[in-house]
Amino acid sequence: MSDIEKTKEDINIDDFLFDGDEVQEIEDLREIDERDKKNLLMAGIDLEEKERSGTFLHINHSKAHCKTCTPGVEVLDIKEALDKYDSLPEYYWQAVDPKKDKYTQAVFEKLHGGYFIKTEKGAKIDKPIQSCLFIKKDKVGQNVHNIIIVEEDSELHIITGCSVAHDVKAALHLGISEIYIKKGGKLTFTMIHNWGPEVHVRPRSVCIVEEGGVFLNNYILLKPVKSAQLYPTIYLNGTGAVSTSNSILVAPPGSYLNVGGRMILNAPETRAEIISRTITTGGTIVAPGHIQGNAVPVKGHLECKGLILKDGTIHAIPELEGTVAGVELSHEAAVGKVAQEEIEYLMARGLDEDEATSTIVRGFLNVDIMGLPPELKQAIDQTIEEAGEDMF
Repeated sequence: MSDIEKTKEDINIDDFLFDGDEVQEIEDLREIDERDKKNLLMAGIDLEEKERSGTFLHINHSKAHCKTCTPGVEVLDIKEALDKYDSLPEYYWQAVDPKKDKYTQAVFEKLHGGYFIKTEKGAKIDKPIQSCLFIKKDKVGQNVHNIIIVEEDSELHIITGCSVAHDVKAALHLGISEIYIKKGGKLTFTMIHNWGPEVHVRPRSVCIVEEGGVFLNNYILLKPVKSAQLYPTIYLNGTGAVSTSNSILVAPPGSYLNVGGRMILNAPETRAEIISRTITTGGTIVAPGHIQGNAVPVKGHLECKGLILKDGTIHAIPELEGTVAGVELSHEAAVGKVAQEEIEYLMARGLDEDEATSTIVRGFLNVDIMGLPPELKQAIDQTIEEAGEDMF
């Protein structure tokens, strides 16, 4: 990494405020300020809560709304969960090292909140749980710690959105997420970021998947952000565990994104896939991906494809690492432009050049690659549609 890149990614925590911005709890999400509702909707939040099994909303430095609507799953503020479950010794700071860097250390030393979501053994939760980490005041620094536990043979969908209020110029979000998927459990986890042009984001996430577990991890960032640095690590520790990670990234001018992921295959019959779709319209995207095979037989595939629509930079870094004989790992990476022949083909059928380019790019960002349930796909398609005017 160059000195310039290091400078862009190193944030001075002392420039932000980490005290004194607790909020009152909100009984009904429909009471939220009209100007903030659109930002929450763009982060995938259903304010009606009719098609959700539960909701968690954190604003600035405290919980604002927490509700569970369906038997078989529990949603709590992390502070309440630590009190209820005797500090969660099996899970709290067990997957993420609090001394990993200054951002994890900051959350360890001063916790504002975060969500705790836990299924019951064998529970099949049909409707998604939704959560939102929201910043409503300028210069706020937000420290959250999230824990998800998917018990044996249970299934859960989570839509988690992050956003800022319309008038927030600068903010810093620090988030720790520890995810535990037990034997035969399945989690679909879709994160939609809707930040602002001067916001810095530093999540640190680890997921541990046991025997026969499935983790489908989706990340979508279509709006401007000053800098985002994400590198979730997924450990496939049980025989037959499977994980797929999909990301869709758009970097307009002024945005610097270092967004990738790592999967460690520690058990036989495990499978891992990392798929990344990136577009720059003037910003910088660094897309690292790492798959490590430590057992046989295992299969892993890494795919990173990028489009440069205007002056900007995409740096794809695929990395495969095999430590035993017989692992099967592969990668495919491509960075380029929209093919002129594709544009001409669509123009010959009545579209102008801008319409043709938009159609091609929307196809490139097709969320079908995510394998989402219909209700989740519809929500994300709507988010892409609403963001399209800014993107193009």
